[in-house]
Amino acid sequence: MNTVSRRGVLGAGAAAGVAALAASFGASAKAATTASASGAGAFVPEETRSLDELYAAARQEGGGLIVYAGGDTPTQQDDTVQAFRARFPGIKLTMVVDYSKFHDVRIDNQLATGTLIPDVVQLQTLQDFTRWKRLGALLPYKPAGFSAVYPGFKDPDGAWVAIAVYAFSYMYAASLGSSGPATPRAMVDPRWKGAISSSYPNDDDAVLFLYRLYAQAYGWDWVSQLAAQGPQFGRGTPTPIAAVASGQKLVGIGGVGSLATPLVPGVQWAVPDGHPFAAWGQRAAILAGARHPAAAKLYLNWQLSPGVQQGSFNGWSVRTDVTPPGGLRPIWEYPNAHLDEFPRFMADRAEAERWRETFTLYFGEVQGVPTPGWLGLHPGQ
Repeated sequence: MNTVSRRGVLGAGAAAGVAALAASFGASAKAATTASASGAGAFVPEETRSLDELYAAARQEGGGLIVYAGGDTPTQQDDTVQAFRARFPGIKLTMVVDYSKFHDVRIDNQLATGTLIPDVVQLQTLQDFTRWKRLGALLPYKPAGFSAVYPGFKDPDGAWVAIAVYAFSYMYAASLGSSGPATPRAMVDPRWKGAISSSYPNDDDAVLFLYRLYAQAYGWDWVSQLAAQGPQFGRGTPTPIAAVASGQKLVGIGGVGSLATPLVPGVQWAVPDGHPFAAWGQRAAILAGARHPAAAKLYLNWQLSPGVQQGSFNGWSVRTDVTPPGGLRPIWEYPNAHLDEFPRFMADRAEAERWRETFTLYFGEVQGVPTPGWLGLHPGQ
């Protein structure tokens, strides 16, 4: 798949579509455009209403909410949906999970055709939020706790805010103990030949970024040696975790994990000092054309609330006033996480495409259907 061509064609159409639809968005879109152009969004006040007050407003609005979330499987956000519904039983939350690279162009097409479905979008494609802000497609809003969010995890005008920290690294079977690969560099040791599973670096941009960090740190000879190890590639970032947890492989590359508590029994996720891994803040925003803006505001406030942030799956929070558990440091205190570099990488699509196609030369084309399935143009409607 030629990502640049696909995004270029749809992006150009979407840009024209958003401009044409600005009038139909109404006052909210006009306000968003003005704020984006003038910096007036900096004066958007931080939310002062309680969750219960926001809940009442969302119920009065009608009780619906649709979120497009980046992810790998249809059920990946089920825990989030269940927790939200348990706290706010009067709100029908529909969460549609798909690869971020499909959700973003899906939203572009919906904007271009006047058929917008989601109220909130939360994606790994960080560059889209900058573009959508510029086009006036996002509603400036600062949830309660916005001032406590790490500066790199929020737009100063309130166009978007990160609601979770994600990080990718390598992992190995916990049964290996101290004999597991001590660093990513060690994965080219002959003992790991045929024993490695990885998500495709030319399929997911965050995995692509991780492989880029490895290539820059260890060189192209290392990449060639890794290819000679015969890694088993799969679509979806749960691929390496599942392969290691099931005993099919001993080592995995390109998946999430936690340094506080293992996410999956028997899988040791590793972040050795002085060696690279990839971390970022998963951005979320309310679309200016949202049909349920009150419910969307409730959702962002709930996601940023101290209780939800303290219960993050990997221990890391986007808030500076939430202390990570188990001796973890805040993610921004790990220089090897390349936290500020990832957004710059995502913004340079031509550079990302060069890295993607270069890794394709080493590892081959992406094979298999998308793990969330094919969702079409308007899922969640």
